[in-house]
Amino acid sequence: MMAKNKELRPPSYTISVIGLSGTEKDKGNCGVGKSCLCNRYVRPKADEYYPEHTSVLSTIDFGGRVVNNDHFLYWGDVIQNGEDGVDCRHHIIEQTEFIDDQTFLPHRSTNLQPYTKRAAASKLQSAEKLMYICTDQLGLEQDFEQKQMPEGKLTIDGFVLCIDVSQGCNRKFEDQLKFVNNLYAQVAKAKKPVIIAATKCDECVDQYLREVQGFASNKKNLSVVETSARNNINVDTCFTALVQLLDKTRSKPKIIPYMDAFKTHRQLVASATDKYEKLIVQNVRDYHSTWKIISNKLKNHPDYENYINLEGTMKARNTFSKHIEQLKQEHIRKRKEEYLKTLPRTLNTILPKLEEIENLKWVEALQLIEKRPDFNFWFVFLEQTPWDQSDQIDKVNDRRVPFDLLCTSEAEKVYQNHVQNLVCEKRRVEMKEKFKKTLEKIPFISPGQPWEEVMCFVLEDEAYKYINETDRVEVYRKHQREIIEKAKEDFQEMLFEHSELFYDLDLNATPSTDKMSEINAVLGEEPRYKALQKLATDRESLLLKHIGFVYHPTKETCLSGQNCMDIKVEQVLANSLLQSNLGRLNLYHDGTNLDKVNLLILGKDSLSQEMANEIRTQSTDDEFALDGKIYELDLRAVDAHSPYLLSQLWTFGFKPHGCFCVFSSIESLTFIGECIGRIRSEAMARREKEILNLPFTLILANQRESVSKNLPILRHQGQQLANKLQCPFVDIPAGAYPRKFNESQIKEALRGVLESVKHNSDIASPVPTIKDLSEADLRIVMCGMCGDPFSVDLILSPFLESRTCSAAQPGQNNSLMLDKIIGETRRRIQITILSYHSSIGVRKDELVHGYILVYSAKRKASMGMLRAFLSEIQDTIPVQLVAVTDSQADFFENESIKESMTEGEHIATEISAKFTALYSLSQYHRQTEVFTPFFSDVLEKKTQIENSYLAENSREANHQSEDVFIHSPRGNSPAYSCYPDSEDDTEAPPPYSPIGDDVQLLPKCNLDNEGNEYPIHSTPLNCLDHDRNHKVPPSIRQKRAAPKSKVNRLDPNLVKTIEAGISKNPKKQPSRFPLSHPDDLDPLDNYAEPADTVLKHKDFSNDIYAVPDDSQNHALKNRLFFANVQGDEENGVSDRVSRSQAERRPSKYRYKSKTLFSKAKSYSYRRANSDASDEEALTMPGKDRKRKPKHRPSEEDPLLSPGDTWKGGIDNPAITSDPEQEERKTKKKPPKTKEDKKKKKTKPFIPHTRLTWDSNYFGKPLQDLVSADKPVPVFVKKCIDFIEETGLNTEGLYRVSGYKTDQDNIQKQFDQDNNLNLASMEVNVNAVAGALKAFFADLPAPLIPYSLHPDLLEASRIQDKMERLQVLKYILRNLRQNYVVNYEVLKFVITHLNRVSQHNKTNLMTADNLSICFWPTLMRPDFENKEFFSTTKNHQSVIEMFILQCQFFFYEGDIVDSPSATSSPSAHHSSPGQLAAPLVPLQLPPPLQPQLLQPPLQADALGII
Repeated sequence: MMAKNKELRPPSYTISVIGLSGTEKDKGNCGVGKSCLCNRYVRPKADEYYPEHTSVLSTIDFGGRVVNNDHFLYWGDVIQNGEDGVDCRHHIIEQTEFIDDQTFLPHRSTNLQPYTKRAAASKLQSAEKLMYICTDQLGLEQDFEQKQMPEGKLTIDGFVLCIDVSQGCNRKFEDQLKFVNNLYAQVAKAKKPVIIAATKCDECVDQYLREVQGFASNKKNLSVVETSARNNINVDTCFTALVQLLDKTRSKPKIIPYMDAFKTHRQLVASATDKYEKLIVQNVRDYHSTWKIISNKLKNHPDYENYINLEGTMKARNTFSKHIEQLKQEHIRKRKEEYLKTLPRTLNTILPKLEEIENLKWVEALQLIEKRPDFNFWFVFLEQTPWDQSDQIDKVNDRRVPFDLLCTSEAEKVYQNHVQNLVCEKRRVEMKEKFKKTLEKIPFISPGQPWEEVMCFVLEDEAYKYINETDRVEVYRKHQREIIEKAKEDFQEMLFEHSELFYDLDLNATPSTDKMSEINAVLGEEPRYKALQKLATDRESLLLKHIGFVYHPTKETCLSGQNCMDIKVEQVLANSLLQSNLGRLNLYHDGTNLDKVNLLILGKDSLSQEMANEIRTQSTDDEFALDGKIYELDLRAVDAHSPYLLSQLWTFGFKPHGCFCVFSSIESLTFIGECIGRIRSEAMARREKEILNLPFTLILANQRESVSKNLPILRHQGQQLANKLQCPFVDIPAGAYPRKFNESQIKEALRGVLESVKHNSDIASPVPTIKDLSEADLRIVMCGMCGDPFSVDLILSPFLESRTCSAAQPGQNNSLMLDKIIGETRRRIQITILSYHSSIGVRKDELVHGYILVYSAKRKASMGMLRAFLSEIQDTIPVQLVAVTDSQADFFENESIKESMTEGEHIATEISAKFTALYSLSQYHRQTEVFTPFFSDVLEKKTQIENSYLAENSREANHQSEDVFIHSPRGNSPAYSCYPDSEDDTEAPPPYSPIGDDVQLLPKCNLDNEGNEYPIHSTPLNCLDHDRNHKVPPSIRQKRAAPKSKVNRLDPNLVKTIEAGISKNPKKQPSRFPLSHPDDLDPLDNYAEPADTVLKHKDFSNDIYAVPDDSQNHALKNRLFFANVQGDEENGVSDRVSRSQAERRPSKYRYKSKTLFSKAKSYSYRRANSDASDEEALTMPGKDRKRKPKHRPSEEDPLLSPGDTWKGGIDNPAITSDPEQEERKTKKKPPKTKEDKKKKKTKPFIPHTRLTWDSNYFGKPLQDLVSADKPVPVFVKKCIDFIEETGLNTEGLYRVSGYKTDQDNIQKQFDQDNNLNLASMEVNVNAVAGALKAFFADLPAPLIPYSLHPDLLEASRIQDKMERLQVLKYILRNLRQNYVVNYEVLKFVITHLNRVSQHNKTNLMTADNLSICFWPTLMRPDFENKEFFSTTKNHQSVIEMFILQCQFFFYEGDIVDSPSATSSPSAHHSSPGQLAAPLVPLQLPPPLQPQLLQPPLQADALGII
């Protein structure tokens, strides 16, 4: 029978799930979980699991195809893979009892048996019954999967008995167990396998579970499986165990306890969750992502599918939503960090001033921020708040800070930090400025001095301690830059003051070694020369640059830069001469034919557009009228913020002629400067020459809305920037104007652009000159010194304020025309205003009727340049000297001005010139009448001046063949022949010739009849021609021919020029009138001698020059000098003699003025003294000596004079008849001996007191603070008693400074109460020690008088120890006799220091350390005397000796043996002289007393006591 049943076993099983069912009264509010168990088994996926299933149905639903009027549900089938690999199908039936939702009674069905019997039925049948899925399916069967229950009767193969072990709802577990017991009794009758499923074990009550297990144990073959349909725990196990009971071939079912199954399931879920979360993180990076997109993207991913099956789509979506929220919060956090990070910079910009916000709370500061004009640039108001919930978080490109963010505590903290930073920065700036002032008070800081050498003197400075090392070095470097710049300016000024020295160089501007030595010897006496001792290279560079400028002077190379007189005059004349517009118009029209002007306009914000609108307003159809001509204007505003700034300036269709740069504030001016700098740097990098040469014009806008006091600042800053950029500056015209820009400004700026176009087109000559204009009756040159401290308008005002003043001819930018009635006739006077360096060429080559020489009475260099220039002017040309100062009161109040003006007036008196003064505060002196007498004088001498000029030109034309070098504007200088001065040159000529010091030029010579060479300059005619015309300099001494080997070292171009000059010279014939050589004449000396020293021919009594000796033939070859020479000697001499008698040869002003001559002579006199040995060697007869090549002066430049102008070759009665001059030239100043220097006494060093309050005690003489019963000042005794009681073991005593506030407080309180108890003040012992040292520092005189310092110094150098001690004791005995009070106090202090040194193991203050700290306090050295540095160690050793041998010196005790006491500070040096220099770095004074460095430096300036 059993075998037959096995054979008939169907391939599928039908399992019936049964349990407590019925009305709410029977089962309570909820069922026992039969439906959930079936649902989880049949459809295990989380999305297909429905936790709610109802048994209360309507009649319609009960009669539907799903329920089909049955009290059971068909859940479908499950295909399960068995252990043997064979699939079997499980049909799941749930036996329940449906309740009518109307009557709440069981529905009537075909089977009317009670539930216990119906549930135990083994056969079930229902036609067309559909599979049940969920409650929502009822009535909507077509929307769900429709699967019919198998036709026919289903045989129930086993039962799953569900028992709810959770806390039931309105149900007692005993009642359920009773019902289950009855049900099981019915099921057991069917003899089918039964498995008890303990449901809802996730909410299990242990007692109920134990009762169920007890119930099962009482039954045979009844097992209990602990399940949880909600968590899908042991659901499969329950049905699998039943199938194993049904299939005897399978092994015995293995039932897993609920907790073990739960842990396994949780691990599986956790693993799936982790993989899913990682998958989400990897694929979702933008918080804007949606679930739909992501789920479609991941639907085929195994990790995603696994998690969906286990946890369901809802949880997966929740996990996705959490991740999206995290991304969003992270984005918000980053945006917030960005806002808070930019907030400090924003606050620095919008609230930069501490005084505005120092006392404001954050709420008040917010109100202030809202009122700022640039508020909307930094912040944004949001309609939707808070900002992190608005769309502002997605506006990544909007960097503005949401204003509601400022209401947070984080923003308030940023504000507080901002205020604190401003406070710290203010303090830091103050300390840096204070430290800067401290450095300025230290006198011995020299230009170029390293920081390390200065640092030790400011270690205790309060400002030094506050700032960091970077700031210290920065401040010191700034200080160094300032003093270096000041020293260089002073050095340059000194060079100008010595103008006579530099205009005495050779024309090739290549000073020899000897000449450079002479220059350095003269300048070396100047403190301004010594100031650059540590910057010798820079000093040499400045010197050579100056020499180069002297011989290549142009306004481009002018050492004054934009302060060059030529540049300033051009600017003033261009802006002031309104009547010259027509002339300039013709020049532009004829020269450039410019009808259309392309203009760029640069300005911050809307300024450029306002300027463009103003120009268009004044134009008609973009046509602008200027000076009678119509210009078409094409205006373009520059977008300075564009990254393609350079590209928009210069395009194919728009090539600008100029750029207007408009500004109205410091910010807009700074903006313009940065833009122009950027334009020029980019143009330079790209080599855009057109843009580099683009002319800029700065235009100041009218300040309608600003306070008038800001206008001078803007004007000054604008002019400074214009000077820096080398461009014109257009100021606001006088008067009130309603608009920002005035018509006159636009016209002035446009004229400047047209001037630049003209200049760039080479229309105007860049070199100022005076043309031979027939309409000018007089040609006057006014000369001024570049860089003089007065406005050019001042010296031009006498002309410009005249109604008859007009512009000169086009091209003469430095000239003006003046119509003036002189006498009874109106004269036209051309005034050319030039710098002294530009006037040199005019003086030599042009016809000038008179000179107006202007100098500043405030500036010595100005007078020096005037003297040098005036010395070379011919005395036939009238001169007027003009001194410029502020007011007449300066003459009486300023000694230097008085001396300068007196000297100018004295020179004018000597040369019979006019003298006047111009005062900047006086209006009268600005009238043309100032120069009327001078013009009259010039007019009277006009004929004589012109005749002299024409005569010289005639002589020059007749004797050009005798010149070796071709003519040049610089007087035939070889250097200028090789390097022509032309605008076409790509680079300026070098300041000096490339010829070296040891290379001689080819001799200037011709050949005689025998083929021998002789110098062409031996002709006095030629010499005097050049002396008059300033062409080729006469050679004072013959130079020996240079060896041929050295000729190759010349510049090739120069050699060709020299050879060409030699080839052009015709052979000279010997003179027909040879004169005998006197016996006393040195044949080697080629000087021209006065006529009265040479044997004269009777026919030549009027000849004043004799011919110098030819060094080769030793024969005199003379030529007579006359004004009009038509040929050489063959033409005869009779008519030349007659002509010479009718003419007066002009001389130079230096020969008419003793002042001018003595100044030039002083340099030559120094040179003569320096070369005395060489001169003596040359004048010794009968011996041949090698003559060292010496520099020879030249007269190529009109400022140059012969080297020895006082010798016999000068035809000047004023000089030759002066016995004082003759006597002075033979005398030599006796050299100063060292003894003379020693006799000079230096003033003692007395520094100012450091006290900042009026004290009745401190800073008073020591004698006023003691008495017979109290030989030691009370304050000193109190301090020392306090220190010895409380601080002898304090480490670093007297070395470590206390707080300066405490030190001042101690002294102030003692001032009020001399019975002050220091212990009650609770101050640090270091503060008391500092106050004690400050007491001695404030004394009017040091404790050890200055008179004893030399003796102490000499004693310290004694080698023998016993002798040194005895001498020091003797000096102390003298101190006791002469300075009793000082001795007693010194004794008291030294005794105290001896006690301190005895505790050196704890306080680390040995006698040596104490002496380092105390010797400057007790001796107060004079650090202004740099020689004192070499003896600092000696003075310190004296104090150390006093401390060590205190008993011996003051108490007649024995000598203490100590290593430091037995050695002399100079023991390691053979002599004091050896001690000084090497030990300067090592013997600097201790860093604790830098307040003693100099008199003007107060102690509290450094914060050191």
